[in-house]
Amino acid sequence: MTSRDTVLARIRAALTDVPRDSDPTTAALPRDYLTTHAHRTPQQTTDLLADHLTDYRAHVHRTTPTELPTTIARLLTDHGTRSIVVPHDLPADWLDAVPDTIHRHTDDPAQTAQDLDTIDSVITGCALAIAETGTIVLDAGPTQGRRRITLVPDHHICVIHTPDQIVDSVPQALPRLTPHHPQTWISGPSATSDIELDRVEGVHGPRTLDVIL
Repeated sequence: MTSRDTVLARIRAALTDVPRDSDPTTAALPRDYLTTHAHRTPQQTTDLLADHLTDYRAHVHRTTPTELPTTIARLLTDHGTRSIVVPHDLPADWLDAVPDTIHRHTDDPAQTAQDLDTIDSVITGCALAIAETGTIVLDAGPTQGRRRITLVPDHHICVIHTPDQIVDSVPQALPRLTPHHPQTWISGPSATSDIELDRVEGVHGPRTLDVIL
C-alpha cells in the first residue's frame, strides 16, 4: 500500500456517514468555533489594532474627522511628498489642507505601473481592519481605488474609521467582505527577509505605511 492509498483510505473512512448524493456546497457544517479570543470594548479593539500595526512597523496616528485634512497634509510634508494619487471617490475635504505644491493624480485605468512609480504617495480608505492580526483589508471598494495604486507608490496613507471599520478577528471580517472583489490584506509595510533574516522593506508594496485612526 502506498502513502496515497493510506491517505485516500482515511478520507473514505471519515466520509462513511455522508450520503453519496450529498452536495458539499449545501451541506450544513458546524460553526461552533470561537469568533474572537476575548470580549473587548470598541476602544480596546481599536487599541489592539494600533498595537499590532505598530509591531509591524506601521506608523499609527489618531485624529478626529475635523483634524483629518491637517493630519494628512502633515504626513505628506514629513515624507517629502511631491505627488500623490487618490481614488476618484476620495472625499474632497480630506485633501483640503494639502499644499498646492504637491501634484495630484486621480486613479485612472490608463495609468501604467511606470506612471505610478513616479508618484510618491497614495491616500486611501479601506474596507475594514482586523485587530487581532493587525491587518488592513482593501477590496477596491469606496475610497480605495484600484489595487495597483496601493502597491506601486512607496508611501501609503490609509484612513480607518473607528469603530465602524474595525473588527476583532478574521471570522468576523470574512462575512463583511465580498468574495469576488480583489482583496489586498496588509499587515504593516511591505517587507521580506532572505535566508540570513536580513529584512528588506518595499519589495512588493509600499515601504512606508501611515495609518490614520
